[in-house]
Amino acid sequence: MRVLVAEDDPGLRSVLGRVLREAGYVSDLVADGEAALRFLETYDYDVAVLDWRMPGRTGLEVVQALRRRGSALPVLLLTARDSPADRVTGLDEGADDYLVKPFDLGELLARIRALQRRSPAPLPPQLTVGDLVLDPATREVTVGSRHPSLTGTELAILEILLRRSPSVVDRRAIAIHAWAEEADALGSNTIDVHLARLRSKLAGGRARIETVRGVGYRLVTD
Repeated sequence: MRVLVAEDDPGLRSVLGRVLREAGYVSDLVADGEAALRFLETYDYDVAVLDWRMPGRTGLEVVQALRRRGSALPVLLLTARDSPADRVTGLDEGADDYLVKPFDLGELLARIRALQRRSPAPLPPQLTVGDLVLDPATREVTVGSRHPSLTGTELAILEILLRRSPSVVDRRAIAIHAWAEEADALGSNTIDVHLARLRSKLAGGRARIETVRGVGYRLVTD
């Protein structure tokens, strides 16, 4: 899952990036509304977390621009504005949820998961191919009776392969989904190394990762 975070406070922005990364998300971190709009035009996100008060365009203005384009992207607004009138304004202008600073980081993650469930393409309870199962909420992976330990990057790769199985997923799609800077993965053998490690951890199950030469990878079942 890829999340956009737009927050002008560098300390909070760094903390949000770390928490999302530890929870298994790929996140892009920007400091203002103009940058947020540029990233939203470039990448596909599952959720956007926007600070209401930012330099240039505010988070609320970013939401308004998104809705004018017809985007249904789930948006969580972060703000110190906690009056009922402010909450009504934010929700009426197109935000899906609202979190008042300071907030608990566990609650932030719970609200992001809730927004994913309410999105136009809701998360299934589990992603399954053969005896391979990934629970998107807990990030737990099961292969038969085993519970292999996967890194955050391996989880992100497995998730996109599961979601698109049995279709082929090209290398760029994998890089965008699993790395904050896709160029870091595409310009080397990084993807191949991670796929090799992931294959070894899934070995013994009925699902396997198949290489489609010159195209990408797909997850199939024997």
